[in-house]
Amino acid sequence: MLAELSIKNFAIIELLTVSFEKGLTVLTGETGAGKSIIIDAIHLLAGARGSSEFVRYGEKRAELEALFLIEDEKHPVYSKCEEFGIDVSDGMIILRRDLSSNGKSICRINGKLVTIAVLREVGQFLVDVHGQHDNQELMNEENHIHLLDQYGGKKIKLALENYFDVYRNFDSLQKKIIQLSENEQEMAHRLDLLQFQLEEIEGADLQPKEDELLQEEKNQISNYEKVYESLNNSYSALHGEQRGLDWVGHAMSNLENVGNINKTLKDLSETISNAYYMLEDLSYQVRNELESLEFDPERLNTVESRLNEINTLKRKYGQTVEEILTYSAKIEEEIDTIKNKDSHLYKLQKELDSILEDLTIEAKNVSNIRKNFAKVLIDEIHQELKELYMEKTTFDVKISTKQTSSGQQVKYTANGSDDIEFFISTNPGEPLKSLSKTASGGELSRIMLAMKSIFSQHQGITSIIFDEVDTGVSGRVAQAIAEKIYRVSNGSQVLCITHLPQVAAMADTHLYIAKETISGRTKTSVKPLIEEEKIKEIGRMIAGVEVTELSKEHAKELLSLAHTSKG
Repeated sequence: MLAELSIKNFAIIELLTVSFEKGLTVLTGETGAGKSIIIDAIHLLAGARGSSEFVRYGEKRAELEALFLIEDEKHPVYSKCEEFGIDVSDGMIILRRDLSSNGKSICRINGKLVTIAVLREVGQFLVDVHGQHDNQELMNEENHIHLLDQYGGKKIKLALENYFDVYRNFDSLQKKIIQLSENEQEMAHRLDLLQFQLEEIEGADLQPKEDELLQEEKNQISNYEKVYESLNNSYSALHGEQRGLDWVGHAMSNLENVGNINKTLKDLSETISNAYYMLEDLSYQVRNELESLEFDPERLNTVESRLNEINTLKRKYGQTVEEILTYSAKIEEEIDTIKNKDSHLYKLQKELDSILEDLTIEAKNVSNIRKNFAKVLIDEIHQELKELYMEKTTFDVKISTKQTSSGQQVKYTANGSDDIEFFISTNPGEPLKSLSKTASGGELSRIMLAMKSIFSQHQGITSIIFDEVDTGVSGRVAQAIAEKIYRVSNGSQVLCITHLPQVAAMADTHLYIAKETISGRTKTSVKPLIEEEKIKEIGRMIAGVEVTELSKEHAKELLSLAHTSKG
C-alpha cells in the first residue's frame, strides 16, 4: 500500500505530506483545489512522463517522494527490484523523483539512481492510475491476452511454461533456417568473410594461454637487472663465511652438543637443524635461478611482436586466446554449414517439423485452457455489469488463431498462437465492437470499473487510483459504482477522486483538499475529515455551494446506508 506521499514545489503545491491508510480513501474538494495534482504526482512517481511545466513557478525543481509498504514477501515487485539490483528491506519501497525547471528528471528507488524506464517497470507493480480519459491497459487490445492469462492464474502459467520450453527450440531452428535461406550473394559474401577470419586466426597458430606465458616472459626480461640484483644479494646474504647459513650452522652445532640433556633442548636442536637444511636448499635454488638468468634483447623484441599480433586478434575475435580459439571453432562450423547448405537445410527442416508437432500440441493446450477461463470471465463480467445496471450489455472474449502474413500457416509467438481481444455491445441489437472502440462517458466508466473489479484481484497491484471515473452517472448507478469501488478496496488499497456523495460516503478515509491564497500565491492543503466534517462535506457535494440542514440529513442517510452495505 501507499503509506506516505511528499510533494514539494509541484504545480500549485508548495509543500505537502499526506499519509494514507488501507481500504478506500476518497479525495474531495472544490474544482481546482489540487486533487488531480496529487494523483499526477503519484503517476509521475510510477514512471509517467514529466515536464518542466510541473515545477512550481519561480522554483528550480519539484521533489516527489512516496513510501510503499509491501507485506507480501512473494509480491512480484520484489523479483523486479532484484532484477535491477535494488535492495528492498523491511518491506519498504521508496520512489523519488526530482523534476528540474530545465526539463531534466532524476529518479531513485530506495536511494538507487535509476532510469525512468526502470521506475516505470517497478511502478507498474505498485500503482495503477485509472482516469476516465486515460488510455488504460484494459483499453489496449495488445494487453488483453496478458489480462486473460493473469485471470487464469497458475493453470495458464504452467501451460505457457511447457509451451515456451518447446517454442524456444522452435524459434532457434527457424532463425537458423532463415539465415541459411538468404540469397546466394549474401551467403557468398558471408562465406568469404568467415574464410578470411579463419585463415587469419589459423595463420597465427595460437596456443592455449600463450598470451599469459608471453606476458610473464616479457615482464622477466624487462626486469632483468632488478631480478639479477635481488637474487645475487639474497644468495650472498645466505652463502659464504660470516653469512646467514654460516651463523645458523654455528647455532646448530652448539645445540647438537647439549641436545641429549633434555627433551626441550633436543626439540630445539632438531628444529634449527631442519631450518638450516631448508635454508641451504633454498640458497641452492636461488643460485640456480641466478645462473639461469640471461638477458636477450632480441628475445624481448620477439615476445613483444608476438603479443602485438595476439592483441590485434583480440580486438577482432575475443578478449583472450581461449575466446579467439572458441570463435575459430564456431566459424569453422558455420563455413561447413554454408558449403553444405542444402543438406543442413534438409536436416534443420526435418528437426523443425518434428518440434512443430510438439509445439502445436502445447499451443492447443494453452488455447483450450484460455477458452475455458474466457467463458468463466464472460460470466463474471456480465454479473459485474448487471450490478452496475448494465444488464443489457454483452461482453465477449474473441480468441482466434494467429496467422502468418501469407495467411496460410499458424503463427507461433512466445505467448502461444492465440489472438485475444475483448468485445462489447452496450445495447440490444447492436453488434459487438472492440472494447478499444467503445464509446466514452458514464457507460465506459462502468464497463472499466466492472473489469477492474475482476482483474484487480489477479494483477497484484498495491494501490489502485480512480481519477473521476464516476463522471456522468447519478442516482442508483452512482450507488452501485460506490459499492463496486469499495469492493475493489477489499483486495487493494484504493484512492479515489470523486464528485459523487455516494462514493464519498463509502470511504474508510476521507481527505479534503483545499486551496488558499497567501501573500499572492496559491497553496494546497490536505485534511483528514472526522465524522461531523464528513457530513458537512458530503452535504456540500449534494447541495452545491450552500450546505442546508436537508443536505446534511441526506448526507447522514448516505453514511448510514454505506455503513450498512459494508456489513
